[in-house]
Amino acid sequence: MTPNRDTGLAWRYHNLTKHSYWSIRTSPHYLDWSNQPSPFKIYPSIEPIKLPTEFAFTGARALEAVASPGSQPDKVSGEAIPTLEQLASLLLYSAGVTKEKKYAGGSFYFRAAACAGALYPTEVYVVCGGIDGLAAGVYHFNPGDFSLRQLRSGDHRGALALATAAESAITKAPVILVYSAISFRSTWKYRDRAYRYHFWDNGMILANALAMAAAHELPAEAVLGFVDSDVNGLIGIDGRSELPLSLLALGHAETGSPAASQANELAELNFEVIPLSSEPVDYPSIREMHNASSLSDQGEVGSWRESARGWSACRTESVADVGLAPLSLPANDELSEVSLEAVIERRGSTRRFARKPILFVDLSIMLDRATRSIPIECLKSGAHLNELYMIVNRVEGLEPGAYFYRRDERSLELLKAGDFSEKASYLVLEQALGGDASVTIFFKVDLESVLSSFGNRGYRVAQLEAGVIGGKIYLGAYAIKRGATGLTFFDDEVTEFFSPHAAGKNCMLVVSVGAPGKRPMY
Repeated sequence: MTPNRDTGLAWRYHNLTKHSYWSIRTSPHYLDWSNQPSPFKIYPSIEPIKLPTEFAFTGARALEAVASPGSQPDKVSGEAIPTLEQLASLLLYSAGVTKEKKYAGGSFYFRAAACAGALYPTEVYVVCGGIDGLAAGVYHFNPGDFSLRQLRSGDHRGALALATAAESAITKAPVILVYSAISFRSTWKYRDRAYRYHFWDNGMILANALAMAAAHELPAEAVLGFVDSDVNGLIGIDGRSELPLSLLALGHAETGSPAASQANELAELNFEVIPLSSEPVDYPSIREMHNASSLSDQGEVGSWRESARGWSACRTESVADVGLAPLSLPANDELSEVSLEAVIERRGSTRRFARKPILFVDLSIMLDRATRSIPIECLKSGAHLNELYMIVNRVEGLEPGAYFYRRDERSLELLKAGDFSEKASYLVLEQALGGDASVTIFFKVDLESVLSSFGNRGYRVAQLEAGVIGGKIYLGAYAIKRGATGLTFFDDEVTEFFSPHAAGKNCMLVVSVGAPGKRPMY
């Protein structure tokens, strides 16, 4: 049995990192501000290549771009090769710095996508053939000075074609983004649980990147099946303190990538990197979970992808004779003429909700636009792992209560009626945001079924898909001038609250949405 198929390892990690009423109260952890990790990875010996900062807005309407499933790279006729300006636009509006706030002690840089604790563990690397304005190479993207630094010269896309067992989107992509996570940026605050957050954070970035790709009319597809060690070697990371998460194939070229055999000839990268912090702390549970969900060779990648694409969720049947409330959707997206770029620039994470109702049409738009097909290579079109449960506190036209979102019918199923705003606050670690919001949405997965089909790597897929959907909800909320925030939760108590309907399902992520209130002064 390969490590990926020993799913007891994923269960061990998942159970270890659950939150409960008592685990929160008995935790001795505190934030060591003197050891806070740097938010930027810096290669001091490599000259930066400044990215262009003046480029035309796409003019794409935000709700349309968020909802777009995009064009599958292997189904595109003709070439669609990103320019450097388009690449810079996508990097800025997915992983770049969009705001700077100055304090007496320095500056804080806000990024384009939401991130747990604003700790920004995700790093982005660019692997490309020669495109207009940029030579073929492997580059690291630094959002701090909005630049690229070349780690390798020449066209190394073949290394990723080899690592992904010739996944079609990768083999024909002119540009491939490689996402990784520097674990200590998250473990500094969230400890062992941070591995979950790596994929939430990467998913939020992907939500923006996929929307921007659609706005630029560039085909794009996220790829999660790859040989981890091959990706590590290409971008020069150790696979222990910095972990590979996902790839994004961007664009389409008729000629495809060069021969993959060159992947075996890569020289080891040994550039100096400024230390992240004075004393990074290691969390063995994260290394063990990552190794347990890694794929070791092309054969394992190919068989994993084939098995994953055969997965289909068991239909969740109603547990009571209740009616469905069909989503209230406008005939078109003219409710929001605002551009995608403008929405991303104003997006934040709501720190206080006003305890005011939103309209049912507002909730309907957010759910509908966020849950259309997501281009992830290991999921067949229309397949999804996460199911959405929610506590509706204040929505005009919808009775307060606990609901299940039935995607196929585009309807909400009332599980139990009542005012559960206090319960919503309690379930998200006793944070007022959960109850003050108009709606708090819980992303739940039949983890036993997912691990059976995907192996331990299914844990990565489930968490990342939750992040993508959550990121789309964020963008949809801000497009219609509502607020959103991601939250963590008491794992088993969420399942208990929504049972028997949610029995056997595990919570991946929580996002609250509603009317934003006045921000606190602290």
